[in-house]
Amino acid sequence: MALVPYNKAVNPTSRGAGHNRPPLLKQGRDGHRQFSTTADDSALVNQIMLTDKSHDHPYEVPPLAVTQILQTIEAILSRVTKPDIHDGILVPGALVPAATHAEHEKALHANLSTLHDSVDVPHSVFNAIHSASNNTNMPILLIDGKQLMCTFAQGEDANKTTMDILDIVQHYDWDEKAVLALGAFAIKDGEFWLVSQQYTTNPLARAVGQLKQLQEILERAGTILKPKFDAYNNLVGAIFKVTKTIVRLQEIHNDPHLSPEIKATAATAQIPTAVYWTIRAIVVAASQLVGITSSEPEYMTEAWELSSLAHKLENIFKHLEEILDGLYQLIQKNKEEEAFNAIARILETPHMDNSKPLRVLFYKDDQPALYDGYNKKRVDIDVLKRKVVILFITDLNVVHENENTIVQQMYLEKGHNPTRPESQYEVVWVPITDEWTEAKYQQFESLRNSMQWYTVFHPSVVSPIVVRYIRDPRKWNFAKKPLLVVMDPQGKIVHQNAVHMMCIWGSIAFPFTSQRERLLWEEETWRIELLADAIHPNLTTWITEGKYICLYGGEDIEWIRKFTKAARNVASDAGIQLEMLYVGRSKAKENVMNNIIKIIQAEKLSHTLDWNLIWFFWIRLESMWQSKGQLLSEQGKTQSRTDPLKSDPMMQGIISLLSFGSSDRGWAVISLGSAAMSKANGEHMLKSLSEFNDWKNRSSEVGFTPALNEHLEGVHKQAPHHCTSLILPATGIMPETVACAECGRVMERFSMFRCCLD
Repeated sequence: MALVPYNKAVNPTSRGAGHNRPPLLKQGRDGHRQFSTTADDSALVNQIMLTDKSHDHPYEVPPLAVTQILQTIEAILSRVTKPDIHDGILVPGALVPAATHAEHEKALHANLSTLHDSVDVPHSVFNAIHSASNNTNMPILLIDGKQLMCTFAQGEDANKTTMDILDIVQHYDWDEKAVLALGAFAIKDGEFWLVSQQYTTNPLARAVGQLKQLQEILERAGTILKPKFDAYNNLVGAIFKVTKTIVRLQEIHNDPHLSPEIKATAATAQIPTAVYWTIRAIVVAASQLVGITSSEPEYMTEAWELSSLAHKLENIFKHLEEILDGLYQLIQKNKEEEAFNAIARILETPHMDNSKPLRVLFYKDDQPALYDGYNKKRVDIDVLKRKVVILFITDLNVVHENENTIVQQMYLEKGHNPTRPESQYEVVWVPITDEWTEAKYQQFESLRNSMQWYTVFHPSVVSPIVVRYIRDPRKWNFAKKPLLVVMDPQGKIVHQNAVHMMCIWGSIAFPFTSQRERLLWEEETWRIELLADAIHPNLTTWITEGKYICLYGGEDIEWIRKFTKAARNVASDAGIQLEMLYVGRSKAKENVMNNIIKIIQAEKLSHTLDWNLIWFFWIRLESMWQSKGQLLSEQGKTQSRTDPLKSDPMMQGIISLLSFGSSDRGWAVISLGSAAMSKANGEHMLKSLSEFNDWKNRSSEVGFTPALNEHLEGVHKQAPHHCTSLILPATGIMPETVACAECGRVMERFSMFRCCLD
């Protein structure tokens, strides 16, 4: 390697002699910036590509530590691109506001502290690049016998120098080419500013600065050359941003863990042109640095030219950044999908115990994730190990939900009998909301402190991926209506919403699995015990004593008076014992129900339920609709000949009662124990009872309720018209058609929105 003077003219046959103009960025139809595709641009792209031999690595070209080198470059450029003007003199890094200076210094030291002690760099390549980009009046460098022309970096000369540098780095990947060129520039840039910064404090720097006439250079750069220096500084910043983006795109393209679909989106076809422009800008910046640091300002490029080139690089950066942002979103989406699938696998398969699934659901920095509502302290999930766990998933309006009352009743019963097998479960409240605010956090803490069961200690223990799993329609499908998801002792989800079976059967439904729910329905028939359960303290006694039981409702007090009087008279005439119980109507207003209850009790018309039990009676009936309906829907998928929803007697009975409860008109159901029921709307039932003499003899022959059903059938046929409605909850199953409980015809379907406050 030797330095020799060089005065030879440019060879017209060399690459630089016939270069076409560089490609520009243009606006595409879709609004995105695109590299132009003119014939000249295509020719230049082809020439750029011809310089690349990165796939033909010679043995002596080792892989480059791109990230480490770029980090070092950033440390250099961040140090020298924060200058200030003081008394007309350019002072790099000095006299900035105290707060800004401290912040910059802190960030800089943090950056420097992460640098490696040593970085392997190809110094010969750096030297060759320096030589290629030097001024024509400077000597050239001989490397391995190869002469590199030193030309003033402007116009076609800048283009040729760029191609020469691409030749020098031909065996490196495209991101490495840009980093090597920028590294070579950063050395020269950093050397000058290092002396400038140490000029007033370091004797050695002062001596070097005097020989370089640094005082005059800084004075000139801070006054008459300031616009050019500012443009130079902006250009250097744009160069670094584009280089960093190219490196990030190449890293994605080279990542062996990413799918081919993601790599195909990395737009690597546009990287070579971006590298060309980056290196060309480096060549121009290097020329500008020579102009700034020498006594020959004629070598400097005009400020507007530098700004134009910086603008071009900014456009390239924005275009590549858009691609990069899209890639990161795609990568993040893939990571989330992988995490989602991992969660699904863990939650949907059995384990030795439930520890692993619970830690997937609840985790926060190895800290106890749960809160014991009874003992008011933070606890680890180990308290739930090998237990049936009920995940009570709600929003923050939980206190107003029916499900909260059901959980309270279940937990109260569990507390009264803690040792029995049916009590061996725990409840964990999991709040889910769209966006957590400070007010919502406070609301959460207030609700958490009011609960007796376990809750999450803080909403953050439930990760966004777990929340997504909980909301996913293919999984737990949480929207707004609370869920009671059941996990067995082995960590398997055995029911995605056990609230309905709990509401119907209470602790009898333990361990709250879908299989247990199916078995309970198989054991049931449409009988008064299922319908009324133990909603009245004397109900079981009445059934044991063989009494007829009549459940009735509605809001028409005149009909109630007429019906109860007629029912007592018929019971006396038929020689049967009859107990009547008023159960109101569905979705009733509390004040209306309480007024009717007071009248019934004052006039001793019948037994009544309290308001809270009236509410529970109808909620439980809706749970029957949901639970039984879900089971029948699953059966219907394998039994295509018939619709179980239309043929199942229990489902038809449930629909009839819900239809009655959807109206304010009267209605009644009469039954003897587990025998068949008689049911009808208030008008038909009152008419049939009033005509008891017409079917009295038949009653003696076949029994009271069979004879009443026969007579009701005739009344139905003779009735000129009827209007029956059925109000169903919007959640859960929703059949396409429902048959009328009175005539069997398909009912019309409407949507209803209701806001009803007492």
